[in-house]
Amino acid sequence: MSWQAYVDTNLVGSGKVAKAAIIGQAGGVWAASAGFTLSPEEQAAVLKAFDDPTAVQASGIRAAGDKYFTLQANERSVYGKKQADGVILVKTKQAILVAVYQAPIQAPEATPVVENLADYLIGVGY
Repeated sequence: MSWQAYVDTNLVGSGKVAKAAIIGQAGGVWAASAGFTLSPEEQAAVLKAFDDPTAVQASGIRAAGDKYFTLQANERSVYGKKQADGVILVKTKQAILVAVYQAPIQAPEATPVVENLADYLIGVGY
């Protein structure tokens, strides 16, 4: 399956994620939903969030121009909120999944979709 198919089918296609991207830990966007663009600075900040979770808890996270307040951050996952919408970042062995959900979808609906795809990718070596 192509990286774009993971974004289109597994994430956005779930109906629980509005926009998503997969970025490589070595840099670069592997796939993204239409109109969801992470700037080079945002990509660098996403990568850095996993190196220093306490810093992202203090500063928040940006994705496609929107700033999210960090609710939780650890070495695997970062969860952010902006009013009724949110962002979910999950690190795999080689990539980071970036997913945005929008109201009326809530975090408990979107989070398992992203975390389960991450578990699958980790299981197959990515």
